[in-house]
Amino acid sequence: MAAPLSDGERRKQISVRGIAGLGDVAEVRKSFNRHLHFTLVKDRNVATPRDYYFALAHTVRDHLVGRWIRTQQHYYERDPKRIYYLSLEFYMGRTLQNTMVNLGLQNACDEAIYQLGLDLEELEEIEEDAGLGNGGLGRLAACFLDSMATLGLAAYGYGIRYEFGIFNQRIVDGWQVEEADDWLRYGNPWEKARPEYMLPVHFYGRVCHTPDGVKWIDTQVVLAMPYDTPVPGYKNNTVNTMRLWSAKAPNDFNLQEFNVGDYIEAVLDRNLAENISRVLYPNDNFFEGKELRLKQEYFVVAATLQDIIRRFKSSKFGCRDPVRTCFETFPDKVAIQLNDTHPALSIPELMRILVDVEKVDWDKAWEITKRTCAYTNHTVLPEALERWPVSMFEKLLPRHLEIIYALNQMHLDRVAALYPGDIDRLRRMSVIEEGDCKRINMAHLCVIGSHAVNGVARIHSHIVRSSVFKDFYELEPEKFQNKTNGITPRRWLLLCNPGLADIIAEKIGEGFITDLSQLRKLLDFINNETFIRDVAKVKQENKLKFAAYLEEQYKVKINPSSMFDVQVKRIHEYKRQLLNCLHAITLYNRIRSDPSKSFVPRTIMIGGKAAPGYHMAKMIIKLITSIGEVINNDPYVGDKLKVIFLENYRVSLAEKVIPAADLSQQISTAGTEASGTGNMKFMVNGALTIGTMDGANVEMAEEAGEENLFIFGMRVEDVEALDRRGYNAQEYYQRLPELRQAVDQISSGFFSPRDPGCFKDIVNMLMHHDRFKVFADYEAYIKCQGQVDQLFMDPREWTKKVIRNIACSGKFSSDRTITEYAREIWGVEPSATKIPPPNLPRD
Repeated sequence: MAAPLSDGERRKQISVRGIAGLGDVAEVRKSFNRHLHFTLVKDRNVATPRDYYFALAHTVRDHLVGRWIRTQQHYYERDPKRIYYLSLEFYMGRTLQNTMVNLGLQNACDEAIYQLGLDLEELEEIEEDAGLGNGGLGRLAACFLDSMATLGLAAYGYGIRYEFGIFNQRIVDGWQVEEADDWLRYGNPWEKARPEYMLPVHFYGRVCHTPDGVKWIDTQVVLAMPYDTPVPGYKNNTVNTMRLWSAKAPNDFNLQEFNVGDYIEAVLDRNLAENISRVLYPNDNFFEGKELRLKQEYFVVAATLQDIIRRFKSSKFGCRDPVRTCFETFPDKVAIQLNDTHPALSIPELMRILVDVEKVDWDKAWEITKRTCAYTNHTVLPEALERWPVSMFEKLLPRHLEIIYALNQMHLDRVAALYPGDIDRLRRMSVIEEGDCKRINMAHLCVIGSHAVNGVARIHSHIVRSSVFKDFYELEPEKFQNKTNGITPRRWLLLCNPGLADIIAEKIGEGFITDLSQLRKLLDFINNETFIRDVAKVKQENKLKFAAYLEEQYKVKINPSSMFDVQVKRIHEYKRQLLNCLHAITLYNRIRSDPSKSFVPRTIMIGGKAAPGYHMAKMIIKLITSIGEVINNDPYVGDKLKVIFLENYRVSLAEKVIPAADLSQQISTAGTEASGTGNMKFMVNGALTIGTMDGANVEMAEEAGEENLFIFGMRVEDVEALDRRGYNAQEYYQRLPELRQAVDQISSGFFSPRDPGCFKDIVNMLMHHDRFKVFADYEAYIKCQGQVDQLFMDPREWTKKVIRNIACSGKFSSDRTITEYAREIWGVEPSATKIPPPNLPRD
């Protein structure tokens, strides 16, 4: 086994991390010492590791500032069309290393910190993740920001600066316990508060129809304070902005009206207003209709739209009009992308501003709104669709409710004219759902209010057209598009897997970093023995490093030559972590029944958070930890099999586990995972995929060849056919002895001897109401896992498949995805022009 490189050897490599010039190193050291002294007010005798992290962060941030200011100045002068990506989640992770990579500073910093007697990696570990997201949707937004900056687009990410991000997960007695993620406790060196751009946001009140138009009056005001974070492109001197809003109570809050003189009470009540940006809702693919969440959704939209319109009006070439009341050109200068329905209120809010405030004619305003907005759908699960009670709107956003009613009437009149007498179609297509509780269907609002609607993988976009929005597709087929998701190769290859990036660059140059399709050139090296050996060696080093990390953090010892079989994602029934559990149990039973037989050793790692209110997901975590408890302590098993639950899975942990994985599990029921992006990260990092034909797996199989993935199980058509027949779990339970044995062990308390009935809810669900048909794919899955074992026993053939997968992963760069959004939805061209760096004069 290859030993990991020593620090010295790592530094000698002239790698894709940028060559450290002597001047740069001296400059970094000087700047570091200056910040330690003047910013942190410490000297080397009393400074803590955290002080050193902050000194380095400020040093690196200094390199962003000139480029940031210059980029914004450049946009002001050129006045390009601006792209506004609105999302309630931005799952950014850590910023330090990503900034060094994109600025080409990593080797200079590494060397400078080494000369100061410190360890760069140790300092990087001190940074808190910015966990302002739940999973795929929030991480996608972060990858998109990186790509938009790298492609030179004038783009802005707008969201909420949650004081508490996604909870930290602790495992106690095998159960998930949540703790608050106080990520701002020590301060955030990457953000800059902009109090001068603070804006008012209105709630409640009533609507007054006057001869001068409609007025929304007697509202409660909350202030939105912007915090800006720089988003650097890769070595192109572009630095875009992510602007996150924080809620502030106005100074007269609760002191203005009929004041009864309880000044102390009134000041304490400021918290009520400021709670809006307190905490991220921890649900993934699930709608919980809470008033505070609706307030968050309106808060981000109202603040952002004021900002967008202010920037439009003050732009150099906005309009000939001296006072710029002309909004004709608005859609030529502004594109708003709605990341799921969470920012759907942008549609009625833009209408409200145009009609009530800017006095634009209703039909003209509607045309402007539709041309400006576009909507990305992220899920087909019915429980995830946002359907807000009309009663809540009536109270919180009365004017928006009126506007939505009017838009819906217009929409239904059009449908009725095209399909006379089709009452059922009107009911299906209405934005308002009638019933005991009238609700607003936000997805329908997004579809009627946008000029483009896209799914996030080919198969998902097909389902969107043929089922979720079938009626809307028949009405306006030209609206519907596909934009297959992607991941940024900067974070997900260069940053997290420098060893792999280096051997790739050695063979094909560095062009792949900004044009991932160039990885195809690696097909020429599939039979190159040195390259095969190098790829295997990098993987082994990554596995050793991760094994050491697990031992240090969780005191678990694992066999680094075993197959690292990894499933990391949110815990959800549709993602079928239970299928993985059944395989682990089956493997265990096979080892127990013949301990002398030779087995391919595996370390099964499962990680992910369960929404705090999702009982079944929390039970699944308890089951995984309980299975691990039994298997890992069985002397008959030894190190042939281990089951590890990876605690507190998050971006920074993904960066460690993904490069070390051999096998990537992507096993959702066909037709349920819209795209997935973890699947792509594993592919580019040299893991092979076992998966169903779902989400982007379909396109991965198409790119690499189905025979180079381990594809198993029902396709969408099979699932639909099974639904028509009726899924009967009992049938599989009776027919498959290994399945029956596994289920009986879960049910009898074999894995929970101290509480034999512990898993009755899981067994009951699997046997009687399993929407995701775990048993129906069990047999094919176990058989496919057998093929995985076979190939793993031939390391050379395994590694050749790995190389083929890496070579075919180029499509899954978010640069390709964003280029498609730019050309086909936003009507802008990516630009390769490099803004001159701050030390050179501007053109």
